Amino acid sequence: MPEDAATPHSSLIPPQPIPAVAEEFASRVHSLLDGHPKDSATVDRALEGMDAMFDLIAAGLYNLASMLVGEGEDSIRVIETAVATLEVCSSHGALQARKASRRAVCRAALDLLLSRDAQCLAAPGRAPGPVTCIEDDELDSVGVSATELDRMLSGPDRDRVRKWLAELPTALRTVFALRAVAGLTANEAASLLVEHGGPAAAGWTTASVREVFRQGLCSLASQLLHASAARG
Repeated sequence: MPEDAATPHSSLIPPQPIPAVAEEFASRVHSLLDGHPKDSATVDRALEGMDAMFDLIAAGLYNLASMLVGEGEDSIRVIETAVATLEVCSSHGALQARKASRRAVCRAALDLLLSRDAQCLAAPGRAPGPVTCIEDDELDSVGVSATELDRMLSGPDRDRVRKWLAELPTALRTVFALRAVAGLTANEAASLLVEHGGPAAAGWTTASVREVFRQGLCSLASQLLHASAARG
């Protein structure tokens, strides 16, 4: 089982800031849940922009799902499963709700990956020591911030970055997505893998997640160097 003790590096991928419009929308919706009757005009005002907000949420969840299981119908099925099983308390703010929805997508994605291949999320065997090009599991150790990674995944380089991700081994790609895209800590990612990765995933630990994530960062650094050389 994953170690429970927190480490100084247990949360190294900063969550993207919640857009102001999302906080405002969540506040308006929560105001409807105070137990007092509301007229239709008040409800309509509170729900203004709901379609745009749902589109924003759906796009973010699809992006995460596609990182984990690939684009297309499987990603849509993952989101449908996540929404059907998601439980968010009405008192939760936008940040807590986003984290809960991402975890629900991750759980559904891992279940789908396991159904494809019972061994695809197997925990790595014991290694003699770190063999990666990066000493720490910080995203900015390869010169990329969380915001810049988000741009890479959705901007002009989107196809190249997604091709790189698709070519990674499933366990490596999954760990990278759980940490860098979903924003889970190493301990949270290890626990999720143990719970939803099948018997072969029982050996995942915080340390092994950090080591595999470093491998992903090394691969990302290599991609950035190649891209830079090509542009030069």
